[in-house]
Amino acid sequence: PEQGIVVPGDAVIGADSHTCTYGALGAFATGVGSTDLAAAMITGEAWFKVPESMKFIYYGRMGRWVTGKDLILYTIGDIGVDGALYRAMEFTGEAIKRLSMDGRLTMCNMAIEAGGKNGIIIPDETTIEYVERRAKRPYRIYRSDDDARYVEIREYDVSEIEPQVAFPFKPENTKPISEVGNIPIDQAVIGSCTNGRLEDLRLAAHVLKGHKVHPYVRLIVIPATQQIYMQALREGLVEIFIEAGGVVSTPTCGPCLGGHMGVLAKGERAISTTNRNFRGRMGDPESEVYLSNPAIAAASAVLGRIGSPDELE
Repeated sequence: PEQGIVVPGDAVIGADSHTCTYGALGAFATGVGSTDLAAAMITGEAWFKVPESMKFIYYGRMGRWVTGKDLILYTIGDIGVDGALYRAMEFTGEAIKRLSMDGRLTMCNMAIEAGGKNGIIIPDETTIEYVERRAKRPYRIYRSDDDARYVEIREYDVSEIEPQVAFPFKPENTKPISEVGNIPIDQAVIGSCTNGRLEDLRLAAHVLKGHKVHPYVRLIVIPATQQIYMQALREGLVEIFIEAGGVVSTPTCGPCLGGHMGVLAKGERAISTTNRNFRGRMGDPESEVYLSNPAIAAASAVLGRIGSPDELE
C-alpha cells in the first residue's frame, strides 16, 4: 500500500498469512503457501473457494488509548481464533469511518488470527486520500450489494472497549487493561507489520517522552518500512526512543517469529504489538508473549509490568 502497488479492487495473494493487511484498501488479499504462489506466478491463475462473509459493525467513539488494535483484539476475543474460519471479515460502521488508514491496516492484518480468509473495509474518503497520492495505476472500488447475505453479523459499541491485552497462548485470550493485574515483563516490542506504522510510533513516542525504560526491561522498536523509519527520524521519534533507553532496529520480522533481536529466554515475558502469541512464538517454549497496542506496550516498558499510560501521569 505504501508504494501504491496494491490498490482498491485488487485480488492479491502473498506467501505470508498477513497479506490480508491490504484489505484495508478494499482489496481482496490473502496468504497462500509458497508453492501456490510460485504456481500463480507461472500460470497467472489461482484457485479459491468463495468464502462466506461475516459483517462486523462498530459504532460509538473510542476512548483514550484505544486503537484499531484494540478493536480487532476485542473482536478475536469475542469470536475466538477460529470464529471466522475461511470467511471474509467485513469491518464497517461509524467507528471504522473515523479510523485512520494505519488503524484499518492493523485491523485487517489480524483477520487471519480469527481464522479469516481475508479482512476488508469498503473504501471511503480516507481510503481515496491515501491511495490517490500513491497509486501507480487505475483502481476500482467495490462495495457489498445492498441485499448481500452474511453468515453472521456482529455489532460492537467501541465506547465500551478498553485497551486490550491478549494473554498467552492465543490472541483470543483477551482482557481489558483494567483486569490485567500485576504481570512483570522482561521485554517490550513495538513495531511489526501489525503496529509498526507512523501513527503507532508517534503514539509510543508520546507515551515514552520524558520517561526511562525500566532497568529490567528491554525495549525494541521496529518501524515497518524504511520510509516510516526515515520519517520517524525526521520527526524526532527515534531520538525519543533512544533517550528513553530503547533500541531501534531497521525493518524486520525479527522477534515476532523468534528469528533474531529479542528472542526470549526460558521463563521470560514480553509485551508486544505483534500479532501472535503462540507457545514458543518469540523464543523458548516456556516464555510468554502478551499482545497489546503501542501505547500499552510503551507504558509497560517504563513500568516494568503490563500497565496503562494513565499510570505514568
